[in-house]
Amino acid sequence: MSRLRVALIQLAADQDVAANLERAVALVRRAGESHPQLIALPEMFQYRGPGAGLRESATELPGAVTERFAELARALDTWILLGSLAERSTDQQRPYNTSVLLDPAGQISATYRKRHLFDVSIDGGPSDHESARTTPGDRSVVAVMQGVAEEADVRIGLSVCFDLRFPELYREMVAEGAVVLAVPANFTEATGRDHWEVLLRARAIENGAFVIAPAQCGVGGGVPAHGRSMVVDPWGVVIAQAPDGPGVVVAELEMDQVAQVRRQLPTQPTR
Repeated sequence: MSRLRVALIQLAADQDVAANLERAVALVRRAGESHPQLIALPEMFQYRGPGAGLRESATELPGAVTERFAELARALDTWILLGSLAERSTDQQRPYNTSVLLDPAGQISATYRKRHLFDVSIDGGPSDHESARTTPGDRSVVAVMQGVAEEADVRIGLSVCFDLRFPELYREMVAEGAVVLAVPANFTEATGRDHWEVLLRARAIENGAFVIAPAQCGVGGGVPAHGRSMVVDPWGVVIAQAPDGPGVVVAELEMDQVAQVRRQLPTQPTR
């Protein structure tokens, strides 16, 4: 049976970029002790806070931040998903919110720019207009992780946080062969306590795919984050979940389960 071991990082990032990077590096090293094939960080692991600081934290890709984690990928011989960070765009006031997948050689295998931005006003909860400080992406991305599951390739679909509410994006990625769906997030506590697990399980069930969701926790960005990083299998069962607070959660994905579920419930789009 083909297996993929994943380690999800749960982080409480704030507005101190240097401290966030140190904490992220330390947790990646801890995750590496379990010898996973993939380590995944949450959305905005480098900086979480107001728009001015976000612009200042924006980086080129590749750049100093990606190279630091490229060194870790090489040292740990693993793929690393940098959940998302601010990537400079042609609009200096509105960087991209970009997810970056590094291969074990430290090379950038894929980048995905968040398509659906968090423009909401929740009664008694957060009100935000992410599009005022972020440039949206315009395409879906499915990356091939070569030879990760006992020498088998695994196709992973990339998304970020608020994308989770748009099922058509995941249908696109599954049509392109995705069997693992990544959802790094900074989900608010106000919406997360009722929606986070429900939406993650729905995306897994309707697509017959694994969902991996590393998340932010704490109040470092000014708005309480839900945390509860989790892994959901293709049947919709939560097979791993982080407790409250920063840390690492590890899960074994039995990749043969994707074909088994899709055979029983053939609801997936075809290429």
